[in-house]
Amino acid sequence: MSNTDVGPSAVARNVHKNDENPFILDVRNEEDYEEWHIQGSTNLPIYDELLNHDFSTLEEQLEDLPEDEEIVVVCVGGITSTRAASFLRDHGFDATSIDDGMDGWGRVHQAYEIEAADGVVQIVRPGTGCISYLVHDDDEAVVVDPSQYLDRYLSAADDRDLEIVGVADTHAHADHISGARKLAGELDVPYYLHEEDSGALEFVTEVADGETIPVGGRELGVHHTPGHTPGSVSYEYGDALLSGDTLFLRSVGRPDLEDGSEDAIRTAASRLFESLDRLTDLPDDTVVLPGHFNDEDVRPLATELDELLDATTNELLSYVEDDDEASFVETIVESLSDEPANYNEIKQINWGEEQPSGNAEELELGPNNCAAN
Repeated sequence: MSNTDVGPSAVARNVHKNDENPFILDVRNEEDYEEWHIQGSTNLPIYDELLNHDFSTLEEQLEDLPEDEEIVVVCVGGITSTRAASFLRDHGFDATSIDDGMDGWGRVHQAYEIEAADGVVQIVRPGTGCISYLVHDDDEAVVVDPSQYLDRYLSAADDRDLEIVGVADTHAHADHISGARKLAGELDVPYYLHEEDSGALEFVTEVADGETIPVGGRELGVHHTPGHTPGSVSYEYGDALLSGDTLFLRSVGRPDLEDGSEDAIRTAASRLFESLDRLTDLPDDTVVLPGHFNDEDVRPLATELDELLDATTNELLSYVEDDDEASFVETIVESLSDEPANYNEIKQINWGEEQPSGNAEELELGPNNCAAN
């Protein structure tokens, strides 16, 4: 890291603090920026120029840059942004570059204690929109939906003097490589997954609707909530619901990543409707803890169920509340966006059909597109 570099974690800590928010200048090409970028950043597409040490366009834009704010420059891997930051510093700006660029941004993990849910730590990846959890009681913990960066969970447990006694996935993920199997293997603890999502995996402790997973003196209750995938589950822990990709704060999980034909999507959407109908029977003050988030969502992400039933918060869930399955299915079919990048290869890895290759980290970088709309 050069003297003009800043760690991506340090930037992530300030992105949602209005009084400390830096001016983030993204110098990547416009199409790359439009596909995936840091919330609130400004795009100046001079990546190719910077590769050739051409600073002419940047120099022309100097008067449009803030002179009294910190400027944080980001590119793909941190090389051209370092050049831009050095140029800006030479011209009197307080400028730094994000170390490893958007690649580094995608690896950031932030841990939050959930005050409304006793015994739950939420671990957020701001660069990918993914969320995982450390659920604990006494001195034991179960990790739910971990990424492939296992050290983040080992550190979170060590910081709290917790022993990880189990690892669970809410479903077979399509947007990121799960670290659950590897973490469970390294710690010699059970790996929990519903049988309908286990694919060719071995050494899986299968969970079913109504079963429980022990955590200290408490239990994670299993709700089978198919729709996003056939084996999707949601975990109930006290007053909290770890809803995976079944229920988000502003949407629900998309049902087209197993089979993209319209008939299959409609069938899966109907199953998802039934699953959500079951979840809405939980107490209104149940704290919903989703598996993904949107950029505009405030961290930590925890919202009571009755608030989500408000149509202005989650339109798709309001159809469930109104018992309007037809409108729910039609809205989903009509509003599906692009699939997550590399999702077929990622699914094969998470099903145990393929082994991760040397580009495992790169496979999951990019926008999160697991929501139905």
